[in-house]
Amino acid sequence: MDKLKQLESFVSVATRGSLTNAAKAEGVAPAIMGRRLDALEERLGVKLLVRTTRRITLTHEGSAFLEDCQRLLTDFANAEASVSAGGVKASGHLRITTPAGFGRRHVAPLVPRFRELHADVTISLNLSDRVVDLAGEGFDCAVRVGDLPDSSLVSVRMADNRRMCVATPGYLKRHGRPEHPSELPKFDCLALSSDASQTRGWAFRVAKPGGGDEVVHLKPVGPLDCSDGQVLHDWCLQGLGIAWRSTWEVEGEVAAGRLVEVLADYAAPPNGIYALFPQRKHLPLRVRLWIDFLKHTYSQPQFWKSAGA
Repeated sequence: MDKLKQLESFVSVATRGSLTNAAKAEGVAPAIMGRRLDALEERLGVKLLVRTTRRITLTHEGSAFLEDCQRLLTDFANAEASVSAGGVKASGHLRITTPAGFGRRHVAPLVPRFRELHADVTISLNLSDRVVDLAGEGFDCAVRVGDLPDSSLVSVRMADNRRMCVATPGYLKRHGRPEHPSELPKFDCLALSSDASQTRGWAFRVAKPGGGDEVVHLKPVGPLDCSDGQVLHDWCLQGLGIAWRSTWEVEGEVAAGRLVEVLADYAAPPNGIYALFPQRKHLPLRVRLWIDFLKHTYSQPQFWKSAGA
């Protein structure tokens, strides 16, 4: 059996949630999709999906394998497109959406640079903190930060993103620095207000009493809070307290010495910065080139260190 077809079937079933929906999309019987999945699991020697009469869920191994499969299938499609394009220039209109803060800093400056390379492409950039329905609203690509919800979108991980506690050197000189997350209540913490979307609080990896590590969430309070992350960032730069910010936002200022990271030994595992696009058999050349351009740019460590420095 074709190994590529097995991978395609696995991705289709996992993202559509059922053998019936995946089979209908491909125009085959559900039994055929089931046999492909059985053969894939037997070849790998691991269970990827838990199948019941009502639903299909991914195992832990299946979730990790899904992201790898999506990336491999995208790379394969891109390789085919590169050959079939035969030097044809990208053209048409490209619609991109991204969160406002990240987009202003790390997407908007790249759009003119991309268009310099592909002058026949026109671009619309949407900056919005709501989760946009790409297919329903006609967008070609989204750039998103953080853990992704389950969806039928194809995701390409372009870079890691980590949250860090930062403060100015002046603030730390006046107040000292916390040595453990449990000490944060003693300091001026600049936190999102309760009506903001970040409800779980600040994440840290700490030692468990019985051994090993676990991620815990704390909700520090302080004399100032705000529903807008950029305001918290500005207050932090003014030396008003400790803030918990993303590397994409503060890495340049840490590299320049304007901010200092604290509690680095307790930083939670990173999440990702992703490009997402609707599943399509033939990805338009302009979309593929935009994703390749972003991935190449974001893979350069100096890009993040220079941003905001």
